[in-house]
Order: sequence, then C-alpha cells, then structure tokens
Amino acid sequence: MITLETKIVEKPWGRTGLPARFGVESKEKIGEIWFVPPAGRELDVMAKYLFTSERLSIQVHPDDETARARGYPRGKDECWLVLDSHVDAELGIGTVRPVAADELIEAAKDGTIVDLIDWKRPKAGDFIYNPAETVHALGPGLTVLEVQQAVDLTYRLFDYGRPRELHLAQSRDVVDAVPHRDPRDGSFGEETRILLDGPKFGLAWCVGEAPALPDDARDIQLLPVDGAAGGVASGACALVDRSEVEAIRSDGRFVLAWSIGG
Repeated sequence: MITLETKIVEKPWGRTGLPARFGVESKEKIGEIWFVPPAGRELDVMAKYLFTSERLSIQVHPDDETARARGYPRGKDECWLVLDSHVDAELGIGTVRPVAADELIEAAKDGTIVDLIDWKRPKAGDFIYNPAETVHALGPGLTVLEVQQAVDLTYRLFDYGRPRELHLAQSRDVVDAVPHRDPRDGSFGEETRILLDGPKFGLAWCVGEAPALPDDARDIQLLPVDGAAGGVASGACALVDRSEVEAIRSDGRFVLAWSIGG
C-alpha cells in the first residue's frame, strides 16, 4: 500500500468550511483536493474531490484520438459521484437541444451558451458519467468525487467573466453539443456495487467491504469517503494491491478506482 500525497487547490468557485474528514482549515476558498502519484509512477486514472459555491466554467474535453493527435497521452472521460448537495445545487451536462458547433461557439462569445446548457438539480447519491466531447459544468452547492482519465486537458468555453483563458478554437471540432443520455448514469447508496467496468477505467462504490474486481484491474486507488478503510484515513487516497483489496474492511463507505488492462 502506498498513500498518495494530498494536494489542496484554491479556486475562485471553491468553499470554506470543508467537512472535517478532509482535515482542511483555510480562510481561502478550496475548490479541489486531489492526490499526487508516487515519483516516477504515472497513473492514467485520477480522483479528486470538488467543493463548489459558484458555477464552474462551461467546458469540454477531447476524446483519446483527438487528444493524442494534439500531443497528449489520452483524452478525458470523467464521472461524478455526488456526495452532498445543497438545496440550490445544480450541474449542467449536455444541451437542451442539438446545437451545431458554430452556433455553440457564437453563444459562448456572447454568454447565451448558459441558456443552451441542460441544468439539472442533483442530489446526494447521484452518479453521472461525462464522456469526452460532452459540454458540461458543475454548479454551486456540491461536494463531488470526480474520477477521470488522468490528463490536464480542459477546453473552457465560457467562464462568467473570470480572467482565465478560453479555448474556443480548440473546442470547435471537439464538442458534440446534444442532450445528455448515458446508460451508465444512475445512483449509489447503501450497498456495494461496481459502477463502471471500462472501457476507460473502473469504479466501485463500497459499503463495508469491496466487491470482487475484474481480472484486468490495475493501479487500484482506495478512497475512503466517510470513515477509515483498510488503514487509510477518510478523505485520503492510497494505491493498493489486489491482495489488499480483498482484506479491506470499513465501518463507512469507500470508493475503488482502477485502470483497465495494460
């Protein structure tokens, strides 16, 4: 078992007063907590916690083929486990109708893209899969565990006037602006279940103990959500071997995320 270094990231849309299990006391707005792989070891799956008080940028990620053509190791599919949501929480995924790329880019320029996004009211226990090329944005009032392909590759379309770079030209031939319908979407609760088994990565929601993992699972990450698991503190992350997975026990809930094959 290798415990990963925790990295705390301030964001303009973040929050103060994070849950005690994260052990963070800051007067600044914390938006992300993520975990640094051991030196010399690259992971192709990344997990991070997100804490929101405002709408994040409207954005899109390229798929594997486009990302590699542009010099990146992979594209980015990602998914969200909604751990907590306030009454005003929202997230946007997909568009309210099919939108041509040129129309979407023009809407990003004048801000009317906000009205094209399909804004939803998530609740704790929701699971949402966000494939590459999907227009999306988290909104306020959320605590989310995001699991994704590990690559620093986000194209911002609109950012509510924040002084950050936009990527309209790069997005034009990437975005697939259609209503979001994904059979992997669903919920998690008080029973252990595998939420994803590929093709980009695997993910299990675990209550008390872990399920049997697929034979091709590798680089398994353990993330205790609300109580220690396998000797790892809540809010932390560790790489574990398959033999260690079978022995994990917890009085709370935890997540396992893993790479596929290779």
